[in-house]
Amino acid sequence: MLLFWESTQIAHSENTPVVLNGIDVLREQNFSLLAGKRVGLITNHTGLAADGATTIDLIFQSKTCRLVALFSPEHGIRGTMDTRIDSAVDDRTGLPIYSLYGDVKRPGADMLKMVDALVFDIQDVGTRFYTYITTMAYCMEEAAKAGIPFIVLDRPNPVGGVHIEGPMLEAERSSFIGYMPLPIRHGMTIGELARYFNSENKIGAELHVVAMKGWRRSHYFWDTGQVWTAPSPNMRTVTAALLYPGTCILEGTNLSVGRGTDRPFEMIGAPWIDSRRLVAELRAADLKGVHFVPVYFTPDADKHQGVKCGGISLIIGDTEKLNSVQLGLTLVSVLNKLYPNEFKMDRIGEYLGNSSVMRLLKEGKSPSDLLRNDSPFLKRFLARRRQALIYDSKSSRKGGW
Repeated sequence: MLLFWESTQIAHSENTPVVLNGIDVLREQNFSLLAGKRVGLITNHTGLAADGATTIDLIFQSKTCRLVALFSPEHGIRGTMDTRIDSAVDDRTGLPIYSLYGDVKRPGADMLKMVDALVFDIQDVGTRFYTYITTMAYCMEEAAKAGIPFIVLDRPNPVGGVHIEGPMLEAERSSFIGYMPLPIRHGMTIGELARYFNSENKIGAELHVVAMKGWRRSHYFWDTGQVWTAPSPNMRTVTAALLYPGTCILEGTNLSVGRGTDRPFEMIGAPWIDSRRLVAELRAADLKGVHFVPVYFTPDADKHQGVKCGGISLIIGDTEKLNSVQLGLTLVSVLNKLYPNEFKMDRIGEYLGNSSVMRLLKEGKSPSDLLRNDSPFLKRFLARRRQALIYDSKSSRKGGW
């Protein structure tokens, strides 16, 4: 059975967010969906109610159900780690924390033997290769095998629910950074993704999505009235989340994407780049919605650690005109043209997830041609995606791919 609480008209004070998350709605319902159940909670530091209370504390303190286990994704239960995560015990509750980013990436039968329902509450960023959504899907599969319900406490897509940007992941390239065919920027909330995965991948989970109140497809994170909590150590700003579908593609190259600086995913560079020359070429490409500033920076971690890099700072001028994936592909194309000997792009395919687009990119085709080549697959995705959507689209701003 598929269930979500319908959004209702609610009054707001100046200190009340415009959008209430699934955990807020679940609390309003006195956790009735979990009545009498032993609960396993998949969460991290982003699992917060509107008043700042943690989802862990709220469910643990509830007299309606009993929290018996915690499950942590990549970066750990506190969201601070960039390595494999070991299982542990939670200091506050004394509950076991089972790591889903270490030796195992899905909960085994031994972890679920005392669990009557699995609850998921983690903030996503709206991009296919962010691992939290794969963790959710894996947990849905295990819940289906165990015959226990899976409940998603929905949260905003911080980069909105309108813009869709390709290319599509090929099914045979599925991995932990790409659970199943999706465009890079999918325009769905975590709850909508759960509905889509359950239907399209035929998971067969007893899925319940506790919907938000007040969220619209046209909302960016700053429209929600909520406080931004960095979902992972290098996803520090909403600007980074907007650029991430494009700049993260460059993780598959020998460029720094700003890790080890105060602006990850908002800068790119390498020791051999002439900043002004790169900016001139990018301005000639006439990309919409983004400005380029030549910079020098020295990362204190990751690629080119301790080495001065020439590069660019990316400034968003118009979120409605920005196509972040086209930006990322243009960066690859221009860098390959300017620095054919220095620039290495062999691992980009892991992020693009599409062999046809990768081949055309290596052949020197323009980014707009690459995306146009994939548009029939995106159209089919949009048609199938429609059935998984929960939220009002009547007031959504129009957006392109």
